[in-house]
Amino acid sequence: MFEYLTTQLTARLEQLGWPTDRLQLSRPKKAENGDWASNIAMALARDLKRSPMQIAEELMDGFTLDSGIVEKFEILNPGFINFFQSADYLTAQVRHILKEKDEYGKGAFGKGKTAQVEFVSANPTGPLTVGHGRQTVLGDTLANILSWSGYDVTREYYFNNAGRQMRLLGESLKARYMELKGESITLPDGGYEGMYLLDVANSLLSEKPDLTADDEIDIFKTYAEESIFAIIKSSLERIGVVHDVFYNERSLYETGKIDEVLDILREKGLLYDKDGATWFKTSELGIEQDRVLVKSSGEPTYRLPDIAYHREKVARGFDLVVDIFGADHIDAYPDVLSALKVMDLKHEHIEVVIHQFVTLLRSGEVVKMSTRKANFVTLDELIDEVGADVVRYFYIMRSASSHLNFDLDLAKRQTDENPVFYLQYAHARISSIFRRGLERGLASDTENADLSLLDEEFTVALINKTLEFPEVIDHCRRALEVHHLPSYLFELATALHKFYTEYKVIDLDAPELSKARLALLEAVQITLRNGLRILGISAPEQM
Repeated sequence: MFEYLTTQLTARLEQLGWPTDRLQLSRPKKAENGDWASNIAMALARDLKRSPMQIAEELMDGFTLDSGIVEKFEILNPGFINFFQSADYLTAQVRHILKEKDEYGKGAFGKGKTAQVEFVSANPTGPLTVGHGRQTVLGDTLANILSWSGYDVTREYYFNNAGRQMRLLGESLKARYMELKGESITLPDGGYEGMYLLDVANSLLSEKPDLTADDEIDIFKTYAEESIFAIIKSSLERIGVVHDVFYNERSLYETGKIDEVLDILREKGLLYDKDGATWFKTSELGIEQDRVLVKSSGEPTYRLPDIAYHREKVARGFDLVVDIFGADHIDAYPDVLSALKVMDLKHEHIEVVIHQFVTLLRSGEVVKMSTRKANFVTLDELIDEVGADVVRYFYIMRSASSHLNFDLDLAKRQTDENPVFYLQYAHARISSIFRRGLERGLASDTENADLSLLDEEFTVALINKTLEFPEVIDHCRRALEVHHLPSYLFELATALHKFYTEYKVIDLDAPELSKARLALLEAVQITLRNGLRILGISAPEQM
């Protein structure tokens, strides 16, 4: 109905010679105001210098009404146009869902297009923590939504295995290794104190028992990196995340890409040297102050390789590039985009999603975390405690722009208070109803069910909520906000529970009505299952 109304109203606006760019359709909050509404008459009032009521009446005077889709429309003060869908349209849409099954809700916007989503991108200095988890699930779910919308999606992990932090990691592992051999070596200042390094040291001792304090630090650094990356990948796989590409920052230096960026910016007069450092004249690009790209020590700041990396992203020809960053990157990415712009590179297709941090709560108290001090909770520990499904849902049930309090007590609850349990129970309840129907000789007959019988208040409300699924997915894609999907699924489950409470589904005295209701429940279950699949959450048949 949305597509039909958009097409018809656009055509009518063009016929009248009125602007079409302000046409919007939304679902009214109250059912008595129809199924879709437009405020286009009020949006055009100033330009046309006429009252919204006059505009609405003239617009709708030539509106083509397809009674198979729109039963009627009405114009209400101060100029709202409300549309009411027909009963035939509702039943046709239910049949459409039953026919589409696992394809229901898929969009074609991204068909023939490519997208890259970069997320996680934690350096291999320790296992993934609760803090990394939000970006992990957010990025993977967004990639799922883009795939569902037709894009060919590349999931990418960008990492750095060079520099000071990796040297510290190697020195820290060396200290743990020598400690296991009975030698006392102090951890380096600022080194990694996590017990995970003791496990890595034990493995290294088992494989290479003859190393000494005189051996090169690179031996320890390489072993630590490989071991920790194996832990990271294992953690990701536990919550269903598999990256297509692991891009090493070091390759940007080895292939000369870093120097190329510096040369281009210098040629454009946007670099200067001061106090032994190399500065980027970002103040000339609308940014408050200039940024250091190369420190006086000769070591680049992270902005420089980030610019080179994004230059490579552009060269790879993606139609859409999405970066998932933590709030600590909020000041950095404008510099990267500005650099691409002044280098005359495509940059409008790069979208940045910033997420806020996570606070883990246990019994109402904050669980403190510090990677180097080793008093952090790993993502694996969180999965062990509450399960992968709960971890995924809780990380994306709030807007990425909002701080997230991850309540462990709620997450472990197997009651309706836990939103994951609530959704999965809705799916399992439908399966239970189907089993009970079979036992009583009433199977779901989607081909022959008389769906015109589905006209009760809560039934129509359930159908309408089910039909919102493709709209929600498309909104998630356009806004790059995944939290709308779990919110919608929760509303769908609530509409289902109201329906189930109000009406008897399996009624041997009304077999035709029972068959119609069973067909509707199959459409609802398809929607729930598809939504849970996008979220990366299981849809159990029984609980």
